[in-house]
Amino acid sequence: MALADPTGCEDGAPFPDIIELNVGGQVYITRHPTLLSVPGSLLWEMFTQRSARSLARDSKGRFFLDRDGFLFRYILDFLRDRRLVLPEHFPERGRLRREAEFFALPELVKLLAPKLSEQNSLGDDPCQSDPEEPSPGGDTARGLVSPAAPTPAAQTGAEGRRAGFITIGYRGSYTLGRDSQTDAKFRRVARIMVCGKTSLAKEVFGDTLNESRDPDRPPERYTSRYYLKFTFLEQAFDKLADAGFHMVACNSTGTCAFAHEQTDDRIWTSYTEYVFYRE
Repeated sequence: MALADPTGCEDGAPFPDIIELNVGGQVYITRHPTLLSVPGSLLWEMFTQRSARSLARDSKGRFFLDRDGFLFRYILDFLRDRRLVLPEHFPERGRLRREAEFFALPELVKLLAPKLSEQNSLGDDPCQSDPEEPSPGGDTARGLVSPAAPTPAAQTGAEGRRAGFITIGYRGSYTLGRDSQTDAKFRRVARIMVCGKTSLAKEVFGDTLNESRDPDRPPERYTSRYYLKFTFLEQAFDKLADAGFHMVACNSTGTCAFAHEQTDDRIWTSYTEYVFYRE
C-alpha cells in the first residue's frame, strides 16, 4: 500500500498551504508562503521553480533536506519575521552563518557576520579568534586601568563596558592521614590564576593583577599567564561582581598521591575553574 503524502500535493499540482519538512531528522511544519518569503533563496527556488516530484522525500513523504535540523529553526524563524533572535551565549553562530549561506539568505548572513568596532578591529565576540596584532584602539584599551585609580569598577561606566569572559583558576592541596583519623592539614594555595583578554583582566583587577610572567601584553590579546597577588577567592569574586561579571560555569578535578612511602598519609590536590561573563 502506498504511503500517504503528508504534504497534500500531487506531482504537477501546486504546493499546499501547509508543508511538512524533515531537516536532518527534525520535523518542521510551516506554511508555503513562509518558505517563499525571501525571493531568490534556496527554499524559494525549491518550492516555486521545481515540481514536487523532483524534491527529495523521507519514508513518510515529507520533503527532506540534508542539513542541520537544530539550526534550521533559526532559519525558519528568520523567514517568518525577517529578524534574528538567538539565545544568550549562543555557541553556534559560525555554523548558523554557514547554513544561511547554503539557503542563500544574504540578509541573514550579514546579520551573523563578525561585527567591527569603531576602530575597525574585531569586537569582543567570544567566538572570534585571537588577533595577532593589537588593534588600532589598543592604546585606548590599555589606558582603561591606571595604578593610581581608586577602584577598577569606577574606571569604566556602563556605556564603556565591553563584553567578554574571564576564567579564574584555583589550585589547592591538603594532607590526610590513614582512614581520616587525623585532622586534615591544609597547604597554602599556590596562586589564583586569571585567563582572558588582557584589557578586561586589567580593568577588573587593576594593580592586584601580577603581570610578571607576561609583561607588555597587548590589550586585545588573550593570556593565561596572569595571577593575583592575593589568595582568597572571595576577593576575586568581589572584584568581578563590582565590574558587572556573573558566573556562568565552573568545573573541578582532583588527584591523590601518597605523601611518604613509609606512611599512609595522602596528599589531595584539586584544581577548579570558574568562568565569568559580562554582557
